[in-house]
Amino acid sequence: MLSTASRDELRTYNLMFLTTPALWAHWPFLPLMRRREGQKEEFGVLCDLMGMAQMPGFSATIFISNLFFMPPNVNDILTLPKEAHDTPEEIYEAGWRVD
Repeated sequence: MLSTASRDELRTYNLMFLTTPALWAHWPFLPLMRRREGQKEEFGVLCDLMGMAQMPGFSATIFISNLFFMPPNVNDILTLPKEAHDTPEEIYEAGWRVD
């Protein structure tokens, strides 16, 4: 069991990455994972569409895909299944973590 300090640090770490594309090693993509008890692991990718293509409105949208299968162009990215959130905090609360 994680201590409260460790849970707070994990949340802070994830929120820092979710909100700072300059830190992403695979910019414009940030790979994410969601692990929920009794369910399969889920792969997701946050994409900096604002920085990549001047497209606002997707900063808290998880594209359901593995990083290695992300299409190279915006039109194809937008056709992927997605999970939309309003804020990075909602992404974290939905169980997504930086991979």
